[in-house]
Amino acid sequence: MSSAANPLMAPPVAARRPVADTRHGQTREDPYAWLRDPNWREAMADPAQLDPAIRSYLTAENDYAAAQMADTEALQATLVAEMRGRIREDDHSVPAPDGPWAYYTRYRTGGQHPLLCRQPRDGGEEQVLLDGDAEAEGSAYFRLGGAAHSPDHRFLAYALDRSGAESFTLQIRDLATGETLTDRIEHGRGDIAWASDSRAFLYTVHDEEHRPRWVYCHRLGDPADADTLVYTETDPGFFLGVDRTESGRYLLIDSHDHTTSEVRYLPADQPTAEPRLIAEREADVEYSVTDHGDAWLILTNADGAEDFMIARAPIGTPNREAWAPLVPERSGRLIEGVLVFEDWLVRQELEDAESRIVIRALATGEEHVIEQPDPCVEVGLVPGMEYRTQTLRFAMSGFAQPSQVFDYDMATRERVLKKTQEIPSGHDPAAYVTRRLMATAADGERIPISLFHRADLTPDATTPLLLYGYGAYGISELPGFSPNRRSLVDRGFVYAVAHVRGGRERGYRWYRQGRQAAKMNTFTDYIACAEALIDAGYTGPGRIAAHGGSAGGMLVGAVLNQRPELFHAALADVPFVDVLNTMLDPSLPLTPPEWPEWGNPIDDPQAYADIAAYSPYDNVAPRPYPHMLVTAGVSDPRVTYWEPAKWVARLRAEGEPPGQLLLRTNMSAGHGGPGGRFQFLEEVALRYAFLLKAFGREGLAPTT
Repeated sequence: MSSAANPLMAPPVAARRPVADTRHGQTREDPYAWLRDPNWREAMADPAQLDPAIRSYLTAENDYAAAQMADTEALQATLVAEMRGRIREDDHSVPAPDGPWAYYTRYRTGGQHPLLCRQPRDGGEEQVLLDGDAEAEGSAYFRLGGAAHSPDHRFLAYALDRSGAESFTLQIRDLATGETLTDRIEHGRGDIAWASDSRAFLYTVHDEEHRPRWVYCHRLGDPADADTLVYTETDPGFFLGVDRTESGRYLLIDSHDHTTSEVRYLPADQPTAEPRLIAEREADVEYSVTDHGDAWLILTNADGAEDFMIARAPIGTPNREAWAPLVPERSGRLIEGVLVFEDWLVRQELEDAESRIVIRALATGEEHVIEQPDPCVEVGLVPGMEYRTQTLRFAMSGFAQPSQVFDYDMATRERVLKKTQEIPSGHDPAAYVTRRLMATAADGERIPISLFHRADLTPDATTPLLLYGYGAYGISELPGFSPNRRSLVDRGFVYAVAHVRGGRERGYRWYRQGRQAAKMNTFTDYIACAEALIDAGYTGPGRIAAHGGSAGGMLVGAVLNQRPELFHAALADVPFVDVLNTMLDPSLPLTPPEWPEWGNPIDDPQAYADIAAYSPYDNVAPRPYPHMLVTAGVSDPRVTYWEPAKWVARLRAEGEPPGQLLLRTNMSAGHGGPGGRFQFLEEVALRYAFLLKAFGREGLAPTT
């Protein structure tokens, strides 16, 4: 590889081998279908199994991207050093008390992976329960998934992913001796729910399509093939998960897709009992449960409570007819989640992209809101491990405000700051300005935009602006702190988030109006936000960088097909861009569970037409696309590697990208990129270097 970019190096050219597909009387040709390895399941688990021809093409793309970015190697190193300088390398979480112990995670200086630790509740010698760095040795990829200690504090069950395919191996450690038991469970989802006796736990197992389908009970010391099958999910569109209620009295089995759920329960002291149903699944009715005294507390959108209510039902008769409202629904105020304690019910709410926490005394019904100083912040519950307590832990951060963790006395309303995120290289929140704007969509809806930039920057039509968007699955993107963003903002960028429909920032209807037949709203909302930022003087046409990942990468692809002239560059991280082909293939891991989100184009001609109208891969055309950096992961079970690969191949052949079009595929990782915290910084540095180069700012030193 040369030390400078090679503008004369020709980009790879993928062979065109058209495959025709006819549905609902319409025929499409897919010229790059061959990039999907027929043995993709094996390649996902072991990237060495990837078809040599496909590997050769992806490697050629990686070599081309490296050559074109070679002149930014020094800049990338600078960016990594900057971002690493904002991380306290020996950081640790605030210890969470549980009985005689307090549990926490920490990192060692230079370490890539967390250490799980505990110490006596009132202080004392640390015990390292699991050393992530030691576990990762010898693995090209490593990630620690779920981990849970037994109720008696004797054992730790934990999940390890060594491929990036999100297929976990479950193991158990005896915390009294430090020995790892011989028990070993493969193909787990990574969730663990301990039984009361601390000698058994529930876990979930994937099928061949990588869908969590079975719940088993494992008893310590038994071989995995002797584990008891507790529940089987027969609908391929539903995923399973297991949990334990805050009181510890019940184990929960949750079946769900994106808009429908069904919960079963069994006593925590009877982990192999026949699970009992709370309420039968009903299309577009979601609910989750926890127990309190003689009642279930149910967070649900049933009975027309679109923005969710909290209901009560007797433990013994929890059927739908018995659900009685405890906290009624209020339109526009979305209840996102609940935590229950012996004397308190805590809920997290979201309204107009502003989050808040409400405390309710269960004995009296009296409520109060935890005060927060700034609407442009993200506030979140931090679940603890104790049920009989009046202390709630929550976190708060903003674009310019590092995360703070508080312990809050729900009775006295006193808060104690337990930790402020430390930025070793320094950080002054007053050096930045945060704003909330509103854009107007074509149908009159008001779309929130959160943004920040340096206080000493006066934006104008020449200012580069990164506009991030997601807008899917009801996931809300709120303005929390990320120290990495400063590497762009300190070099003169405005950073903005478009709270487009498809999320839930303005209630459940915000989600409903951004999915299935209404999906186009997500893309036109984003375009409206870009235009509003131009009109407000924060940037100008052709000075915006679009950014999104996964379903947000679909957003990027769709808006570039519609309004490419607004954008100078784009980052598409593991983008879901081959939407129609994926939704037409029920053998893929996420296809049946995704139909409630996008529609089922196999059975529904209108869904086929709706998806065909925006699917980025299917709408590539001769138009001047901006500079683009696209990423993928060979082991990715969510957005399979061939989607971004096919998209880039088609953009090169049929589009008119006048600048850089780069594809970088991680050959040993999945959807989340590399598993180590500093390895991830290298990915971010590549993205930021790409943008700085695209905007001609690669030689600009950051303002401090």
